[in-house]
Amino acid sequence: MQIEIILNGKKVSLDVKNNELLADTLRNYGVCSVRKGCDTTCCGLCTIWIEEKPVLSCAMLSVRADGKTITTMEGLQREAEEFAQVLVAEGSEQCGFCSPGFILTVLAMKRELKNPTEEEIVHYLTGNLCRCTGYLGQLRAIKKYLGVA
Repeated sequence: MQIEIILNGKKVSLDVKNNELLADTLRNYGVCSVRKGCDTTCCGLCTIWIEEKPVLSCAMLSVRADGKTITTMEGLQREAEEFAQVLVAEGSEQCGFCSPGFILTVLAMKRELKNPTEEEIVHYLTGNLCRCTGYLGQLRAIKKYLGVA
């Protein structure tokens, strides 16, 4: 089945199977930032934006993306680099495996929430699993990046 999407600003036509997951379709197309780590929608590694909202691509059939605008880390490199620099400066970056999904979630949060509380930040990040950290450094970096106390 053919679907058409706007992927990181470019119109793309893709041949997909009826039961193919969007994470697999994007990886097959060469989008390296989309990762799968759990196959149970628990880790957030496969996070992408659909119509500028974070979505777990491992839980969505590719056919449902037909006609949608999809953004991955490759489409937000400048913003992602800005936040990554804050993560590094705060000493909160570890192995980096979870970074693409985590960073996309933080960038979406910045667009959606104005002056979020710590509780709102933690709630927004629910579903992004990092096996390296205790999240305190990441929370510190997020607050600094968002400009909240």
